[in-house]
Amino acid sequence: MAVLRKPTDEAFMREALKEAQKALEADEVPVGAVIVREGRLIARAHNQRETLRDPTAHAEMIALTQAAAALERWRLSGCTLYVTLEPCTMCAGAMVLARIERLVYGADDSKAGAVGSLYNIPRDMRLNHRLEVTSGVLAEVCSDLLQQFFRRKRRPQPAGDEDVVGQ
Repeated sequence: MAVLRKPTDEAFMREALKEAQKALEADEVPVGAVIVREGRLIARAHNQRETLRDPTAHAEMIALTQAAAALERWRLSGCTLYVTLEPCTMCAGAMVLARIERLVYGADDSKAGAVGSLYNIPRDMRLNHRLEVTSGVLAEVCSDLLQQFFRRKRRPQPAGDEDVVGQ
């Protein structure tokens, strides 16, 4: 069940979408995240797995690291994380460990979502912390950006444009 949206949810999701656009331009899966505390944006990031050659370089993970640095502590209580796509198990788990207060996300992820689609880590009563979750904020815009990326990836490459080994 989604919690009622707050008036600022769409505004901060638009900031996360700006980050997702940066990922798209870098040929990364277009996911963006921002973290807000007391109405102030303290971290912003986008997927960088390909760029950094790091399987953990999801937008949420990078944003959590930035927020911890900004606050000079690992506990991110009082913070809201906005992300364009439902977090995976790694990211949802990291949010629980970081004590994020609230998660707001755009599009559902039926293949890897861990906030209700496949798992529900933020609300698992066996864990020592639970998050307030709001889903579906600007979901269509978030989903369209992802679909645009994957359509482009599936499009056949013109002859001669194949990657050459060693380049």
